[in-house]
Amino acid sequence: MTDRTIRNLAHLRRSASTARVLNLLNVYNEHQHDPDWAARPLFRSPALNRALIIKHRLRRDELDLFHLRRQVATKVILPIDSSDLKTGGHFVFVGQRGFEPMMQEAFGIGGEHPDLATLTLLDRLPSLDPFLLREQLRRAGIELAPCYFTISEHDMERMLRFVEDEIRPLVTLSIGYSLSAVGSTRRLAGRILSSDPRDRMEALRQTLQLDPGEYDEGVFCWKGFLYYKWVLGSLAAEIADVADALGKVRTVGAADQAAREYLDRGRTVLRGRIQKTSQDVALTLRIYDDAYASLTVLGDPSAFRDFLLRAPGMFNRLGDQLGAIQHIVSFWRFRFGPGSANVSPEELIDIFMDFETGLAGRDEEPGTLILAA
Repeated sequence: MTDRTIRNLAHLRRSASTARVLNLLNVYNEHQHDPDWAARPLFRSPALNRALIIKHRLRRDELDLFHLRRQVATKVILPIDSSDLKTGGHFVFVGQRGFEPMMQEAFGIGGEHPDLATLTLLDRLPSLDPFLLREQLRRAGIELAPCYFTISEHDMERMLRFVEDEIRPLVTLSIGYSLSAVGSTRRLAGRILSSDPRDRMEALRQTLQLDPGEYDEGVFCWKGFLYYKWVLGSLAAEIADVADALGKVRTVGAADQAAREYLDRGRTVLRGRIQKTSQDVALTLRIYDDAYASLTVLGDPSAFRDFLLRAPGMFNRLGDQLGAIQHIVSFWRFRFGPGSANVSPEELIDIFMDFETGLAGRDEEPGTLILAA
């Protein structure tokens, strides 16, 4: 690891999980005496259950580590000293060449070990957002202790109400306006948010003429679209606040000319990229809105069927984009909240570079966004 990477790792030591970072070391430090954490861990390997897992945008020199081309990988970091992350850590990318021998050497697991299957499930997600993480694991029959998820019961209730409002036109289409529609809407919302295979809406699957595999994958992504739509709406004010704060945050301490120029340019470029990425997310969500309106307003299921078939292909990019925005908002809230310490030019450069990497487009080389502006 480079010195800059080590410093960023030290920052992660103090932060909670975000859509881009699953901080299992923090979970361990806060819940190691919780019987539920011990009874329902994410991983069976004690060392792996104290690792840092990061959705990492690959740099050009890292692409050859994989058999197939990809832009984002799941990075597992094992700290050298969990009490002092400035010492750095050993890392491996899930699915890289020689992955299983590396896991055997680093964690003593290999072959058919269930932890490898769990890592594969995490790798298939576009982000480590707690809702999607929970849903993905539940689909595989893995029920984790609640301490792994930062989404509160209050937020889950808010989302349930959001989904109820979202699917009300579908219920109305099915049974019309009536008092029974109120209860039906809540039941259907609960079934959409459920990961229990018994809650598959068979009538809808048959209407859309999808086989069970296509339908299950499409509905999982539909659930993700609904969640992302809720998240974008919930974060709208904070996104605007962070974009504004980027232009106002000031550093303490000496900075050379190159650092000042980088930060000045970065304030403007990152603010614009956050706004553009938010707009791109909204446009992708509009594809769902249009398809859903075709089903519920026009009574034509073909567009929604096509959406469910296309959703898995759009899901990862949508997750990359919104995950980057969620990470920026979460980290900014953590680092610059009330009573936070002053930031040095060096640390702010680290933060800007981290944000830049997350926001980089799929065809962009991380580290060039601000410099090329």
